[in-house]
Amino acid sequence: MSTALLTDHYELTMVQAALASGEAHRRCVFEAFSRRLPDGRRYGVVGGTGRFLEALEQFRFGDDEIRFLADQNVVDAKTIDWLAGYRFSGTISGYPEGECYFPYSPVLVVESTFAEGVLLETLVLSILNHDTAIASAASRMTSAAGDRPCIEMGSRRTQEESAVAAARAAYVAGFEATSNLEAGRRYGVPTAGTAAHAFTLLYDSEREAFTAQVQSLGKGTTLLVDTYDVRTAVDLAMEIAGSELGAVRLDSGDLLIQAKEVRTQLDAAGNTGTRIIVTSDLDEHAIAALAAGPVSGYGVGTALVTGSGAPTASMVYKLVQRENGAGEMENVAKKSKDKASVGGRKWAMRRRNAGGVAEAEVLGIGERPQDDGNDRPLMIELVRDGEVVDHQDIHEARSRHAAARAELPRAATQLSRGEPVIPTVYEED
Repeated sequence: MSTALLTDHYELTMVQAALASGEAHRRCVFEAFSRRLPDGRRYGVVGGTGRFLEALEQFRFGDDEIRFLADQNVVDAKTIDWLAGYRFSGTISGYPEGECYFPYSPVLVVESTFAEGVLLETLVLSILNHDTAIASAASRMTSAAGDRPCIEMGSRRTQEESAVAAARAAYVAGFEATSNLEAGRRYGVPTAGTAAHAFTLLYDSEREAFTAQVQSLGKGTTLLVDTYDVRTAVDLAMEIAGSELGAVRLDSGDLLIQAKEVRTQLDAAGNTGTRIIVTSDLDEHAIAALAAGPVSGYGVGTALVTGSGAPTASMVYKLVQRENGAGEMENVAKKSKDKASVGGRKWAMRRRNAGGVAEAEVLGIGERPQDDGNDRPLMIELVRDGEVVDHQDIHEARSRHAAARAELPRAATQLSRGEPVIPTVYEED
C-alpha cells in the first residue's frame, strides 16, 4: 500500500513551484529535531524510526494516487509526471530507535535534492512525533516501575493504527507486553490478557465466572477481583485455584490500600506466590506512588497512548543546508522569534565522564565532534542512495534504550519538573 498521500497538500505545491523555477534539484540537507522537551521532562526517547523506514519504502505515487492528484487539480501536469517517477535516492542518517535525545538533537538528517527531501516532511513528523511521545512517556513509566513489569493496554483509548504504533513504541521503552494482537503479529511484541468485568457479569455468580476461567485458562491465570467485593472475590479465587493461583487484578478504588489488604489476605492463606496486578488510569506518578505497595505489575492504558500529557514530541523538519549558485553547500537557518533553527549539517555525540555517565549532548556543525576518549557517537546510517540499510529491529532498540537511559545522570529518573538532565552544546568547524 502506498504511503505517498500520507502527507500535506503544500509539500506537493512546493515541489511544483520549485520544478517550475528550476531550483527543485538543488542539493539540500533537512533535519528533524525538537527545540525543547515537553514541559518539565528530563530527556526524550526516539521512537518510530523503524516505522518511518517501512513507510519510506512504500512512498510511491501509483496510478490511484496520480489519478487523485489529477482529478483534484492538486498540482500541474509537469509535477504529476515527476511524481509518477518519484523514488527517494538520497541518504538518511539519525539516532537509532530507543536512543535518548535532547533539545536540538538531530534525530533524523535527510540529504537529497530539495524536491525529494521536502516531500518527506509530513511523513517523518507524523510518525516520529507520535511514536517518540509514546516512547518518552513509556520510559518514565518503566523507570518508575523498576523491576516490576508494565503491560500496555491502551488500544481502546486511541485510533486503531495509533494503538499498534503505541504498543510498538512502549515495548521499545521497556514495557513487557501489550494487549494489542496486531502489534504482536506485525512487530513481534509479546501479547497478554485474560478477562474483563464483562466476563464476570456474564455469569449468574462470581464463583461460576472464576471457575470457567480457571478451567479454560489454567490456575496460573489472572482473576479480576473488583467487580463486586474484593475480599470476597479473593477468597473465591483462592478456593477455586488454590495455591497455584497466578495473579489477581485490581482495577478500581485506592489501589495502594487495596493491594496491601489483598497481599495480607493472600499470604495468610498461604498464597505467597500469587501476584497482584493493578490497572485503572495509571501514569508514571501513580506507578511511583505504588512503589511502596506489594504490587507485582502494572497495566497502563490512557496515559500511555496519549503521551502522559505530552501527545507530541513537537519535532520539526527544517532545511539547514542548501547548494548555492556556485555549487557549494551553505548553511541556512530560520530566524523567526521563538522558532529559530541552527544552520548546518549536524553530527551528534554523547559526552561522558570517566565513569561513563553522560555530561552533554555535543553537536558538531560541519564536522563530527571531537571525542575526548570516552564519548559515544549517536548517529547511524539508515538509508544509502535511496535504499534502507538498517530497518531498526525493535528488540535491539529495546536493549539500546535500556543502555542509553542507564548512562544518564540519576536526576533523569526524577518525576518532578526540571530542565533537561544534560545540556546541548555545539562545536563548529
